[in-house]
Amino acid sequence: MSERENIFARIKEALTIHAHAHHGTGLPTAADQRRVMPSVGATTDEQFALFAKNAADLKATFKIVQDETELRSELTALAAAEKWVRIATHKSSLAGALAASLNLPTLMTDEGCDKHELEKCDAGISECDALVAQTGTVVVTSRTAGGRALSCLPPHHVVIARREQFVADLPAAFALIRQKHGANYPSMISFITGPSRTGDIERILVLGAHGPKKLTIFCL
Repeated sequence: MSERENIFARIKEALTIHAHAHHGTGLPTAADQRRVMPSVGATTDEQFALFAKNAADLKATFKIVQDETELRSELTALAAAEKWVRIATHKSSLAGALAASLNLPTLMTDEGCDKHELEKCDAGISECDALVAQTGTVVVTSRTAGGRALSCLPPHHVVIARREQFVADLPAAFALIRQKHGANYPSMISFITGPSRTGDIERILVLGAHGPKKLTIFCL
């Protein structure tokens, strides 16, 4: 089956799924959504393995670390291996503190910064709202990831996540965002699935087309 035929087959399949009204909203519930989504595994170990597989397939690096000491060691080794000279981060109890331990010139994006100076940084270190096992996705918002540009302009985006931010699927990710922010949603919610890429020219995959060439995810 050609790619064109595959697309039309998926559209035809989607049209056979009838919409149902729930709780007066007319919107599908999380249970409805999960019935048409890929399985993510029943256990946490299976879900971590799925996230790791998806990250590898997407050319991203994913590491589970046991404590902040190990995380600091991993980050120091990464900075040395890539010869970072300047980094960017934001004020936070985890990402900001870890970035400070590298003793490198640091641009703080939540203090207001020049985008041209941000582009000159070797890496951007941010926190996130969620990691999604189902797709290998990192969810960031303008409030928890140092604004809109930190995850986009430096060539290497390093994400620091906590275990409680790891979720199985997209409905769970949205539930976590609602739990954290309530009705006061951030002005930007972004779903980062691997490094920036394009296959527009002769279908050849090129990383770093419109954003970071590298994505590294640490889960504490």
